Amino acid sequence: MVTGRSSEIEVMVRPREFCFTERDFEQVRNLIHERAGISLSDNKRELVYSRLTRRLRATGAKSFEDYLKNFLTGETSEWEGFINALTTNLTSFFRENHHFELLAQQLRGLAARGSPIRLWCSACSTGEEPYSMAMTVLETLGPNPPVLIQATDIDTHVLAQAEQGTYAAENLTLSETRLHRFFHKGVGKHSGSVRIRPEVRRLVTFFQLNLLDTHWPLHSSLNAIFCRNVMIYFDKDTQYKVLKKMSQYLDPEGLLYAGHSEIFHHARDFFHLRGKTVYQLSPSKATGMVNQIEQR
Repeated sequence: MVTGRSSEIEVMVRPREFCFTERDFEQVRNLIHERAGISLSDNKRELVYSRLTRRLRATGAKSFEDYLKNFLTGETSEWEGFINALTTNLTSFFRENHHFELLAQQLRGLAARGSPIRLWCSACSTGEEPYSMAMTVLETLGPNPPVLIQATDIDTHVLAQAEQGTYAAENLTLSETRLHRFFHKGVGKHSGSVRIRPEVRRLVTFFQLNLLDTHWPLHSSLNAIFCRNVMIYFDKDTQYKVLKKMSQYLDPEGLLYAGHSEIFHHARDFFHLRGKTVYQLSPSKATGMVNQIEQR
């Protein structure tokens, strides 16, 4: 609140609800990096405070020290809430549209082979990205295509929203053609919202996956991996480990779609740049994958 008295201005600052020390912030940084690979910079203090205070209220913790103590003693079931609070989920339909144009080209080539097509969206958030992939599939290949899209995220809250496939119509920037073809319009109490049609929904399988997990329950020989605007939250060592593992799941001719600001020069032994933020397996890695497939 600001009050003025002639030329004098007095600024009154509301005190924090919870004490948040440098030690608390460092513990949060270590915990989220260890558990989810997310690297928090120094300028994320206020973001961490604002997001985690909700968890303190929800769990009844009296301070950050009390809240974090259970993590350090291994006596907490709060991991899910902690991770959900600190993950960022910014997404939209057909974001970076050139990727979906390339995906359509890729799908036409794969369909000519006649084999099943497997795609993975590795950080699906509230579902806009995998549903955009599914719409691209239907626009390119027609109804009932031999395609499976696996969509994963570490955040269980956004996964639940993605499963529902319901969105506020005012937030969508899609053409009328796509809105009519791929969405049901809400009526009555659902007026103002739209819902993904079943023919789009059935192409996508949602489940939780932490990219730091030792085992990924995915199909091998994936034709495409969408991992966009994810690596920006990881440090270089974590990026390298995740990219190495992704290279083991990608088809020798498959594509890795990255975010507009993500550059993987430090992982040249696994991937090389094919075009605008799209990567292929490095030649040596692709040859090794072909040899593995032939030996199966």
